[in-house]
Amino acid sequence: MLHPQAVPLPPVAVHLDTPSVARVHDYYLGGTTNWAVDRDFGDQVLNRFPLMRRIAIVNRLFLNRVVRHLMNRGVRQFLDVGSGVLTAGATHHVADELAVQQDRRPDAHVVYVDNDPVAVAHAELLLDSEGDPRRQAVVEADLRDPYDLWRRVLDTELLDPDQPVALLLVSVLHLQQLDFSGAEIGAESVARLRDLLPAGSFVAVSHTTDDGVSAEAGDTLAGLKRFYNTSGAASVRWRSRAEIAELLGDLRMLDPGWTWAAAWHPEDTGPTAPRVEFLPGQHVSGGAQRPMDAVIWSGVAEKW
Repeated sequence: MLHPQAVPLPPVAVHLDTPSVARVHDYYLGGTTNWAVDRDFGDQVLNRFPLMRRIAIVNRLFLNRVVRHLMNRGVRQFLDVGSGVLTAGATHHVADELAVQQDRRPDAHVVYVDNDPVAVAHAELLLDSEGDPRRQAVVEADLRDPYDLWRRVLDTELLDPDQPVALLLVSVLHLQQLDFSGAEIGAESVARLRDLLPAGSFVAVSHTTDDGVSAEAGDTLAGLKRFYNTSGAASVRWRSRAEIAELLGDLRMLDPGWTWAAAWHPEDTGPTAPRVEFLPGQHVSGGAQRPMDAVIWSGVAEKW
C-alpha cells in the first residue's frame, strides 16, 4: 500500500552557477553532459584525489555486470534510483546491448529516478532522441520519500508491480539523505522502498567504504570526504561494510555475497564496459590486481 501523502523534505538546491553532483560524475566518466563549472570542480577533485575517477569507473563497471547478470536470470524490469545524467553505459544501453548480442529483440523496461531536475531534464532529452518511450522513462522523485517515488514510477506504466523488479542503488547512497531535522534517513528509505518491491525482485547496492582498505586509500577517502563536505557541492558519508550490508536487510544474497565491486562477477562484463586501471604497485603476488583498492563494497540480493 502506498503512503497516503508525500513526506515533507528539505528542497533539493539547484544552482546553475555551481557544480552538480550528477554532471560532475558524468565528467569523471568521460561524458559530455557537463558544464565548465562542473569540469572545474571535477579537475580540482581529480588533481587532489585521482582515486575519484577510478571510483566512478568501478561503479559503472558494477552496474554493467549487474544488469547483464540479472538479464540472464530473466529480469526485464529495472528501477535505477539516483541515476543522474545518463551517459555511455547507462542501464538501458547495457540491457539493449545484451539483447542484440543474444540475437533478441530488446525488451527490458527501465525507469530512471533522480531528484535533480537538471539531471532529469538531460535524461529526458537523451531518451527523447534515442530511447523507446514504450520501455524507458525518467521521473523526478526523491529516495527520501520512497512511497512517493514508487507511486511516480508506477505512474509511468512501464513497470509491472506484480513482476520482479531490479532496484539499482549504484553510487548514490554515499550522498547523505537528510530530513528536515538533519537526520540521515538513507537506510530507512531503502528499507521502505525494498518493502514495496514485489517478491522475486532484486536489489543491487554499491557504496564507497573506508573499511578494510589500504592505509593510503583510507587517507585519500578521508581527504575526499572533507573536500566534498566543505565545498557546498554535496555532503557525503562512507559506511562500514557492516552498515552497507544492513541496507539489504534479510534479503538472500546472490553469489559471491558481499565483495569489492571490481571483483563482482567479472565474467558478466560487457564488451563496451569500462576497464579499471589500477595504480602502480597496487597488486598482490602473482600480478593479480587487488579489488579492494577500488574502495567500493557491493552486493546483490533477492527478495523472497
